[in-house]
This record gives sequence, C-alpha cells and structure tokens, in this order.
Amino acid sequence: MARRGKKYREALAKVDRTKRYTFEEAVKLALDTSYANFDETVEVAVNLGVDPRHADQMVRGSVVLPHGTGKPVKVLVFAKGEKAKEAMEAGADYVGDEDLIKKIQEGWLEFDKVVATPDMMPQLGKIGKILGPRGLMPSTKTGTVTFDIAKAVKEIKAGKVDFKVDRAGVVHAPVGKVSFGEKKILENLAAFFEALLKAKPSAAKGQYIRGVTISTTMGPGIKVDPNDVRNLIHKYSGD
Repeated sequence: MARRGKKYREALAKVDRTKRYTFEEAVKLALDTSYANFDETVEVAVNLGVDPRHADQMVRGSVVLPHGTGKPVKVLVFAKGEKAKEAMEAGADYVGDEDLIKKIQEGWLEFDKVVATPDMMPQLGKIGKILGPRGLMPSTKTGTVTFDIAKAVKEIKAGKVDFKVDRAGVVHAPVGKVSFGEKKILENLAAFFEALLKAKPSAAKGQYIRGVTISTTMGPGIKVDPNDVRNLIHKYSGD
C-alpha cells in the first residue's frame, strides 16, 4: 500500500474513525480537512442494503442538484432536424448524427454526457461498446433518451447527476466543490438523498441505507450516521 503524504495524515488525524458524524459535522470536517491547492470536489458514497446481482434490486436514477456540481459539463446530442436545432439553442456543446458516430469510432471522446432522441438509438448501437463501459450510453431511465431535448440539455448543464449502484452495492456521487461552503453542499446532499430514497427498489428488504461516507478529492473519508438522512432532508430540502 502506498504511503500517504504528510498533509493527508494530518487531515486524517482530525477525523475520529470510530464515530458516525451528523451530516452537518461531516461536511464541516470535510471542508476543514481539505488541503489541496485546487478546488476539490466533495463526494458521497452510500452503502445500500441491496443485491445488485438481482435486476429487481438495481438502484439507478438522477437528480438535478440545486447548486450544481461546480464542474462545467460538455453535452453531446444525437438528433436531426428541428431537434438538433433545439439542442443547439438549449446550449449543447456538440450536435449531430452519423458524423459524430464516425468521429467517436475514430477515438474522439471530448464530452461528458450524451443525450439522444429515441429515433437515433438504433444507430448508436455502432458505438455502444465505446460509450457503455464509460457510462455514456443514453438511457430512458436517466432521461437522456428523449424528444424533450431542450429540457434534458438544460438539466445537465444546471447540475444533473446520474447515479447507479455498483457491484459492491455502493452508490457514488459528486455533491459540489469545497468552495461552495457548508450550506450549499448540505442542500445538494439533501436533494441527492431524496432521489436515492425514491429510487429504492420494492424488492429491497431490511435497512436500505447502511453506511454513508463523505470525502473531498484528496481528503480522508468521514463516516456519517445513516439515521441522520431524514434530518438532513427535513432541514435542507428545497421542497
């Protein structure tokens, strides 16, 4: 195992690894222990009580964070005619059809999100093996296969985050930047957990949210009490 640097060890020393913090305590501590010379991303990892090997326990969804992620997102749209025009007017960075498919086949991947109209999906099969493993393939479940192109593009630009449980039963998501400050990150966290609770599969039994960890890009993980989720939503949700 690689030896951690002095700044990381100093940050870790401030974290009580036997404690389960409240969200407010954890976010404050994460910001206090941030030490990188760039604006670190604040991330959340959630251990769920599901078995992703079973299709009826798959957890997947999306949420538009009220304050965005703090990261500029390049959006590519596969559409034709009027829908292509709508995409451009909504702020898409790249719009096309066969021309973009060919470009991707040749190795071009300078984009972060992909949206497509339903009629374009059969053609996207040609690049499924390129987009799929990178989590870029459009999907109806995340609202990225739609005729409402303008809405999809605007939501992504505003800070829409897609989440999906991994093989270990964990969901990861960015919830802002250190520069956001505590309140904005807590409000983003509240929106994320609302969406995560709504995505709970009916087949999931027992405790759904089993563990929560908050960290910055370079900082140590800070464990949060899962029982504080309802309090977080009650206090910081915009609803």
